[in-house]
This record gives sequence, C-alpha cells and structure tokens, in this order.
Amino acid sequence: MQQRLAHGEAAALGELYDRFASLVHGLAHRVLDDEEAADRVTRDVFGYVWEHPDAYDPREGPLRSWIADVTHRQAVARLRRAESDGEADPEEIDERVRTASAAARADYIVTSMPASLREALDLAYSRRLDYRRAAAGLGVTEDEARRRLRLGLQLLSTAHQGPRRPVGGGPR
Repeated sequence: MQQRLAHGEAAALGELYDRFASLVHGLAHRVLDDEEAADRVTRDVFGYVWEHPDAYDPREGPLRSWIADVTHRQAVARLRRAESDGEADPEEIDERVRTASAAARADYIVTSMPASLREALDLAYSRRLDYRRAAAGLGVTEDEARRRLRLGLQLLSTAHQGPRRPVGGGPR
C-alpha cells in the first residue's frame, strides 16, 4: 500500500480511505464533537497520507495505529487552534483531549493484542456473554477463557496511563 501511494496510485488511496475512513472520522468526532470539523480532519488526514506516504514506518506498528495517531494529532491541533482563537474553554479542551487520547490508546491496544484475547473480549463485551459461554464460543476451557479475559482487561486498563509506544510520524 505504501509503495503504491508513493508511486501516486490513486486507487491505493481509495482503498485506504475505504478501510480507515470510519476510524478517522470517528476519532476526529470524538475529539472535536463537531461533524463538520471531523469531516475536515478526515480530509486533512487522507491528504497528509497522500502527500507523505513515506511518513509511515511499519516497524513502529500497524498502519491502522499510525493513521489513528495522525488523526489524533490533526484533531487535537484543530482543537488547540480553536482554544487559542478564544472559541473554546481550555478545561473542556483538555478533558476532550484526555478522553480521546485514552480512546486512541485503547484502540491501539485492542488491535495490537493477540487475536485470542481480542476474541475473548469481543464475546464477553460486545456480545455480552459470560465467561462460561465465551469459553464455549472460543472452544476453550472456562479457566482459559477467564485467563484471556483477565489479560485482555489488564492490557486495556493501561489505556488511561498514557502511551507506551513510540509515537511516530504525522503532522504536528
């Protein structure tokens, strides 16, 4: 994908947009709480990706995480500009940035955790199954299901502690 973008292949940008537009827009909206501003950030993020395909370094993590990081930076920058223009309350902005940062870290953690933990969390929380039914759905013992849920929740609890990975690339 990165090589295709570097060669100016518009279809690659379209594929990337199809894959990540809802993530970008959702994260931007979470930070900005404004549909029009989230639309603008979405355009800005994909414009940045198109103009700087080499800014993504696969050694720093998945493409999804990098795009989420670029989005977060763009949305926070837009929020900070609104603050400096006197359009927003600084305390409200700080709280929105903290909330969005934790959400972005949680997304990174979930996408980075082993599939076995992600599947257990999905069954327990998205589908509202208890650990016994989650174990049956996963085809594992109840003890193994409890272990996976515990580990997944422990990983997710770190989302509120700040980033634990190097943050790379993206507009500042």
